[in-house]
Amino acid sequence: MALPPKTFCWVELGTSDAAGARTFYTGLLGFSTDDVDLGASSTYTLLKMEDQNIVGLYTLNEDQKQQGISPHWLSYVLVDDVDESARRATALGGTLSMGPFDVPNVGRMAMLRDPTGAVFALFQTGGHEGAAPMDNKPGMFCWNELSTRDTGAARKFYTELLGWTAEDSDGPMGTYTTFKNDGRLAGGMLTLSDAMGDIPPHWLVYFAVEDCDGAVDKASGTGGRVVVPPSDIPDIGRFSVVTDPQGAAFAVIQLAAPEANLE
Repeated sequence: MALPPKTFCWVELGTSDAAGARTFYTGLLGFSTDDVDLGASSTYTLLKMEDQNIVGLYTLNEDQKQQGISPHWLSYVLVDDVDESARRATALGGTLSMGPFDVPNVGRMAMLRDPTGAVFALFQTGGHEGAAPMDNKPGMFCWNELSTRDTGAARKFYTELLGWTAEDSDGPMGTYTTFKNDGRLAGGMLTLSDAMGDIPPHWLVYFAVEDCDGAVDKASGTGGRVVVPPSDIPDIGRFSVVTDPQGAAFAVIQLAAPEANLE
């Protein structure tokens, strides 16, 4: 079953050490792996659950490293027409960073920055459907959250680009915005405060785990670094933000009600 349009459908790690990242994430989240030869000594690794594709990782090339691009997770939104969506995104104040371009037997994609500076990607299927819907099983990415200094501009951009609705609520870090896609939870947004330092606007990916504290201990013991220690979110679960040994940030969450589909 394919994911519905305007849903986060794929997350991808660009890293400085693919072998090290592969070892870290397979040990932490229980993935199996499948390497795809891209030619020119380039490999794309699919991380899998129950033989289903969940996420991907690759080594940043020299041009990316020279541009100062550090290890990071990138979130992809599924759309019907990448070219039209990219055109609309730029009309709404976004910046096209790459594409649109075709990946043979995979699909068509584009990479953009929203008006506040957060990077995301658009994806149109063409042989690859994105991540297999696995609800919130441990190891599955289950939430994507935007941190930005201008939530008003971001709210306008994503609701107009993707047709999402936005609802605000009070959270432990202030106002929290929940995006919905045809009534289905699509993602979240919060404000980057001055106390957080010079962290740039970004989309953060959350992975479901059975035991948040145990996952954080394992991550710390295999080269990860804790950014936000395990913390409770009332009625939602227990989460933590960590970085992998190469420096890419992500979150783990132990859901209070795993059957409640967050994605």
